[in-house]
Amino acid sequence: MKARLYEIYKKEIAPALIKDLDLKNVMQVPKLLKIVLNMGVGEAIADIKQLDKAMEELGIITGQKPRMIRAKKSEATFKLRKGMPIGCKVTLHGPIMYEFLDRFISIAIPRIRDFKGLSTDSFDGRGNYNIGLPEQTIFPEIDFDKIDKVRGLDINIVTSAVNDDQCKKLLEYLGMPFKK
Repeated sequence: MKARLYEIYKKEIAPALIKDLDLKNVMQVPKLLKIVLNMGVGEAIADIKQLDKAMEELGIITGQKPRMIRAKKSEATFKLRKGMPIGCKVTLHGPIMYEFLDRFISIAIPRIRDFKGLSTDSFDGRGNYNIGLPEQTIFPEIDFDKIDKVRGLDINIVTSAVNDDQCKKLLEYLGMPFKK
């Protein structure tokens, strides 16, 4: 079964983007390639159980098993050695990616405290968008009583757009609430 947001993209958003961006070919229409969720756990240096809990929470949010991220180089000021586990990440593709984005836009974003819209400064110049969330509790899958610590996470939305304007148009059509 196709994701609801993907069906809307195919039927309504793609034709609207062709007209709006004045594209000559259907293959030029920007689309989502992947969504990467990253959770850095600096406390994992002292207590590895913190990383296990973060991986469990990220798995609950995405419905996919997270991958452990290890330090690439040693850093003496942080008591960090090369190869130590310091975070986790999940890469979403296909229908799971569209389902997650649909849940994020329609359920999780409205639960952010004092929300005034997402920043338009978070584009990277190549048609990708990055969001930093201060807490994982905005997702309804997370039971607030069972978490031991509030952790932030980063969401990177990778698109096939050639520039930031095309990416912004795509995300606006998908329903992303940007600051006015």
